[in-house]
Amino acid sequence: MESPTPDISVVLPALNEEKTIAECITKIKTVFSDLGIYGEIIIADSSTDRTPEIAASLGAVIVHPEQMGYGNAYLTGFAHARGRYIAIGDADDTYDFRELPQLLHKLDDGADLVMGSRLRGEIKSGAMPTLHRYIGNPVLTWLLNRLFGTTISDAHCGLRVIRRDALERLNLKTGGMEFASEMVIEAAKAGLRIDEVPITYAARVMPSKLSTFQDGWRHVRFMLLYRPVPFIAVPGLFFAIFGFSLMAFFLWQGEIETSRLHSFILAALAFIGGLHILLMGIMIGVYGAIHGYSTTNGIITKLMNYYSLERELFLGILLMIAGVVIGLFIVLDWIAAGFGEISQIANAVWSLALFLSGMQITFSAIFISMMLLRYERSEEDVEGEK
Repeated sequence: MESPTPDISVVLPALNEEKTIAECITKIKTVFSDLGIYGEIIIADSSTDRTPEIAASLGAVIVHPEQMGYGNAYLTGFAHARGRYIAIGDADDTYDFRELPQLLHKLDDGADLVMGSRLRGEIKSGAMPTLHRYIGNPVLTWLLNRLFGTTISDAHCGLRVIRRDALERLNLKTGGMEFASEMVIEAAKAGLRIDEVPITYAARVMPSKLSTFQDGWRHVRFMLLYRPVPFIAVPGLFFAIFGFSLMAFFLWQGEIETSRLHSFILAALAFIGGLHILLMGIMIGVYGAIHGYSTTNGIITKLMNYYSLERELFLGILLMIAGVVIGLFIVLDWIAAGFGEISQIANAVWSLALFLSGMQITFSAIFISMMLLRYERSEEDVEGEK
């Protein structure tokens, strides 16, 4: 006989938490009893110690992710969760699960996703490094709020509850620590109502598994994957236009090799570097669109719909030819001077800038076209199903 559907499923990822898992499960069961609800506890376990044995003895459901990783653990747990509400939190007893009712009340008030806020609550002594508390978490939260229009105070708090129907609307797929950002980003994209509740955050019994800079970079990288245009492509376009305009201005003014040579070289550097950043932003955007990170009405997706490899290749090859032609004139001038001293530094910089920019455009076009093979194939499959 199939057991009744739980009111709530609590999913905990666990990696060698034998010293704290029992306390977490006991607190969760206390919440079930106090609220008079039927719940299940799912441990997504990758431990090598006694964590799964202890959890199973206390009635938890043990599942084993096929791959290591914070996100993989939750995705595996979600696949087995049956509750109307889904709660998540760490198995290291840093979150007090007896505070879950405060988050659940917010769901009853109409929220779709409720997050704890450590920064608005109480952080116990030694619970969070100073760098994380005053720089890392606030900066990453500010960046996420700016990029995706959210107004939360602690984007990476792990204690959360979400409605099942809301969870099913999220396209969650990352396997690492960036999963915490992905859930918030996907919720914002889906137009879900996100609320916060101040909570208590305690110190870990065992050493932390977080890597400050590695995990921080993963969050930043993941957010930029969603929004490469304003934060990568646009600055690159600005520097490319700025550098090229300065080069043209210095050429028009003349006397480059006597009074403006250093400024001219720096302008060329801005042009080449800016173009490289612009193309990198476009390539990141195309990758994000193909893998479902960018919205279907984004600038990158629109460019993909009207993308023409031939046009970009033509532009790139044209610039490369221009650079080679200028270089040939320099060589001819050198030959005419009997292989002696000549003054062609400005033209040499132009030759270098045009050739390198053309080469960047050409090979980025080839790379983008390779990525688009999958996108075009999937579009054809969709058309064939109609």
